[in-house]
Amino acid sequence: MNTNSKRGVSNFQVFERPNITFGRKTQNPLQVKSQQLMVKSQQPPMSQSSTPKKVSLLTATAIVSGSMIGSGIFIVSADMGRVLGSPFLLLLAWAITGVMTLIAALSYGELAGMFPKSGGQYQYLKESYGEMVAFLFGWAMFAVIQSGTIAAVAVAFAKFTGVLVPALGPENILADLGFVKLSAAQLLAIASLFVLTYLNTRGLQTGAVIQDVLTGAKALSLGLLIVLGLFVYNNPEVVSQNFGNFFNNLKSTESLSFLAIGSAIGVAMVGSLFSSDAWNNVTFIAGEIENPKRNVPLALGMGVIGVTILYMLANLAYLCVLPFWGDTAGGDVLNKGIQYATQDRVGTAALTAMLGLSGGVLMAVIIMISTFGCNNGLLLSGSRLYQSMATDGLFFDKMKDLNANGVPGFALWVQFIWCSVLCLSGKYGDLLDYVMFAVMLFYILTVVGIFILRKKRPELERPYKAFGYPYLPALYIVLAGLFTVNLLFTKPQFTVPGLVIVGLGFPLYFWAKGRRG
Repeated sequence: MNTNSKRGVSNFQVFERPNITFGRKTQNPLQVKSQQLMVKSQQPPMSQSSTPKKVSLLTATAIVSGSMIGSGIFIVSADMGRVLGSPFLLLLAWAITGVMTLIAALSYGELAGMFPKSGGQYQYLKESYGEMVAFLFGWAMFAVIQSGTIAAVAVAFAKFTGVLVPALGPENILADLGFVKLSAAQLLAIASLFVLTYLNTRGLQTGAVIQDVLTGAKALSLGLLIVLGLFVYNNPEVVSQNFGNFFNNLKSTESLSFLAIGSAIGVAMVGSLFSSDAWNNVTFIAGEIENPKRNVPLALGMGVIGVTILYMLANLAYLCVLPFWGDTAGGDVLNKGIQYATQDRVGTAALTAMLGLSGGVLMAVIIMISTFGCNNGLLLSGSRLYQSMATDGLFFDKMKDLNANGVPGFALWVQFIWCSVLCLSGKYGDLLDYVMFAVMLFYILTVVGIFILRKKRPELERPYKAFGYPYLPALYIVLAGLFTVNLLFTKPQFTVPGLVIVGLGFPLYFWAKGRRG
């Protein structure tokens, strides 16, 4: 891809017509041609609709899977295990997450085919509900969903870097300002975002190449863990213990009701849904993808299916290497088990059980690569969303501007600044809870939009139609709705502030609309 390719602006300048006379005297044809070329060279970048599509199907799929695979798969199973109490429920929660994510991705494929424009989900919501709901989504993405995810992944990158270099870890407090403690890990998280932001300002080609390479590396790394755990270092005693008591907590209906089990699964799925999130980011750059009506739905389907399979196999590998149940005071990784892995680093514990201390080092490197690549896709995609909002006059005007390399440089740097603030202000788990409640609300609205647009805009071309419509999209709406309601009651300390953040978008929308005139 040409790093100097431009995505355009909507307002063209009016240029003076070359002074060519007819009848009495004509200019030399070479002079006329020269003037025409001069005028053409002065024109602004081409409009979005005529922009050459640069992102291939392979890269689009890498953005889907690369944005999904961060650090979550190596961490969240510990907390999920403590909440659920049985290997079966752990795998069930991951399976439900995979099914929900796939249904949503296949449903989004219909919308992507109908509106193959940059901005993705923002455009779908605008077409379904109007500008206000679309703005609320964009605001929530900037305030907490996209930025919070980026910050959480950056914190995880720094956390695992601290395994290799303790001086860069979260325990190294550099300054205590009272309201916040500044650690070396926080500074490292911000530094990683600075590097990725700078690289993405160098052009779309640069960001795409980084995404392809790092997504391939992290998929191979996760595959290595799976092969080692399932086939090379599986522990027969551990396998017997975990799968011999596979349905623990389900055998006794007296201790737990099915309603309680369902609620526990919903709480635990915060982790698995977070680990499977960001699959929709590829829609934000649809305007820069080759044949988006075909390739965006394909990338969504292939990316989500591939990652879901990897996640299920990774959890099976954990259960073949580590005891599910453990003791928080255990002296080694086997005694601590999955539930009480040190700092919830299940992936590290699994590789340590297989390879000794060198396994912990290897996992730290794997997660550093994984989180770095994840944030590259998130940063690349998020800036295009804010650019689309600015083009509609609903965000800072300069957010729509392209730099000399044809990318929204100003939007990238504004995104970096806010993500850096979040790195300093919240813990990984807190950001996770804020993000998942807000993001699920807009996923539900977007899938409902398919039903609305089938009635509202039946004449639109639909190169791809939602798989299993209307039953599977409706199933997603029900499951996601139950998840959000359950989270609202079980974790109000996180979900209520999330609603407040979304609600702040209302006055901001009217301010932006009035400013636009």
